[in-house]
Amino acid sequence: MNASTDYLVRRLRLRHLQLLVALGDAGTMRAAAVRLHLSQPALSKMLAETEAGFGARLFERSPQGLTANALGQAVVYRARVMLGELARGKDEVDALRTGAKGVLRVGTLSVTAAVPQAVVHLRRRLPGTRVQIQEGRVRELIQRLLDGELDCVFGAITPELLTSDLLPLLKPEVLLEDELCVLCADAHPLARSRRLRWADLHASSWVAPPKDTLVRQALMTAFLNEGLDPPEPAIEVLSSVTVGSVLRMDAALLGAVRFEHARDELARGGVRRLSVTPVVPLPSLGLYTRRGAEGAPPLVQAFAEAIRRVGVRSARVSA
Repeated sequence: MNASTDYLVRRLRLRHLQLLVALGDAGTMRAAAVRLHLSQPALSKMLAETEAGFGARLFERSPQGLTANALGQAVVYRARVMLGELARGKDEVDALRTGAKGVLRVGTLSVTAAVPQAVVHLRRRLPGTRVQIQEGRVRELIQRLLDGELDCVFGAITPELLTSDLLPLLKPEVLLEDELCVLCADAHPLARSRRLRWADLHASSWVAPPKDTLVRQALMTAFLNEGLDPPEPAIEVLSSVTVGSVLRMDAALLGAVRFEHARDELARGGVRRLSVTPVVPLPSLGLYTRRGAEGAPPLVQAFAEAIRRVGVRSARVSA
């Protein structure tokens, strides 16, 4: 620890970190004071102490409030991570006191076959591990990862994230390949067809996700590559679970989902996958962790290995 860092450790307390996060979120001294249950003079004093500790102005003052400058944004981000790690430490201590061997906090897209299988595999290998799964949009989960609230996020490794300003803070690891998958009811006229091309499906009625999704864009690309206008879905819905339910009730429909989602629907029965060429790939699925010199924790590494194992098994089954 160098002299300047030692000075920070001696001068600043956790309350100063809370102040940084509160100001970063609220943007005014009044709102931050209410959030922290402190007076505005007390907050002003703490902010002065914090900026003195870092030897730089961190917030720009204006009649509208306070805005973190580039230096302040960097410090606020680190304050969030440190508070998040402190909360993680408390969770782990509480879990260990009640007999757990460790706690893994995972963020994941809402429907996935790989994550439940990987969690079961992980707990067989490391009995006593506790796993907290939070589902949602990958972009929002990644922000929670960066804030220290999650240990890892499972989701698509998209071009959008690979070219975003967040990438220097993240370490994405590709674990599973994925592709566009067409499902139909067992009673659909094409259900037993051996080999189909996209042109054979052009006149069909479709259930598909909205246009802003990777799956819908892949479906449109499949038809455009064949020189055909993409079909407009008869039913547009985001959830692959709903897609499967609709297909089971209406044997005239075809459904477009990603293969990772199709695995769950196929396991439930009543639907089957059509063999359609050419195959249309989707962005690979993988694990996002925070970039750091210390690398991912052992429990996260074990979880990543578990996902690889279940992915290999599912690839063999689908081959």
